[in-house]
Amino acid sequence: LFGWADGIARVVGARRGLDDQQIDSGAFADDTRQHAWLARAGFTKVRTWWQMTRPVEPAEASLDAEVKEGVRIRPVERQGTGMPDEDDLRTVHDILESAFADHFNSHEETFDEFVSRLREDPGHRWDHWWIAELVDGPESEPVGALVAAVTHGEDGEPDGSYVEYIGVLQNARGRGVAKSLLNTVIADAAERSRDRVGLEVDADSPTGADQLYVSMGWATKYVTQSWHRNVPVTG
Repeated sequence: LFGWADGIARVVGARRGLDDQQIDSGAFADDTRQHAWLARAGFTKVRTWWQMTRPVEPAEASLDAEVKEGVRIRPVERQGTGMPDEDDLRTVHDILESAFADHFNSHEETFDEFVSRLREDPGHRWDHWWIAELVDGPESEPVGALVAAVTHGEDGEPDGSYVEYIGVLQNARGRGVAKSLLNTVIADAAERSRDRVGLEVDADSPTGADQLYVSMGWATKYVTQSWHRNVPVTG
C-alpha cells in the first residue's frame, strides 16, 4: 500500500508540475506498530497534535454575548437561495490563508480548492462559518474567521461541534478576537443541544493557541502525529 501511494504521489505531483510530492500520514502517538511501518516506508515524524475537547452546558448558549468590546462576530451572509455570499466566503479564505502563513507545513490553496474540500466533509454546514470584525465607529474590518462542522454522536449520544479552522490576522492578535470566536461556537453548540466542542492544535503552535484553549476549558483527549515522506516525481 505504501508503494501504491508513492505511485499515486508521482502522478499527482506531475499534474501539479512539482519536482517532488509530499505524502502526509497520520498516526496515534501510542501506536508503535504504525510508527514502525511508517519509518520502514521512509516516513519521518514531523509534528505532534493535541486532539482537544471541551464539554458544553445548555446554560452556555448565552456565551455569544461574551464578545470583546470593539469586536463583532457574524455568520457569513446568506442569499435568498440559502447559499452563502461568495464575497464572505472569499473573506474567510483570505483571512485563513494569511493567518496560517507562518504555521507548520502551510501551503497556498486556491479559493475553489478550499471550498470544495470543506464541502466534502460529512459534517459541513454553511451556518457554521463565522467572521470576526474589528469595529471602529461605522467602519468594520474583517480580521478573523472560524469554520466549524458537526460531529455526530454514536449510539444515541448527542452530536458535537468541531472547529475545523480558526484564524486571526497577525495585526489583530491579542485583542480578544479568537476568544470571541470560540465563545460564539460554544454558544452555538449549546443552542443546538450539543454536548462538546472539539478541535486540534499544534503542540508547537507559534501562537500559543493551546494556552487559550486550556484557559477556556479544553483538555487533551488523545495525541496524534504527522509523518511525512517526499516522493521524487521524476526519475
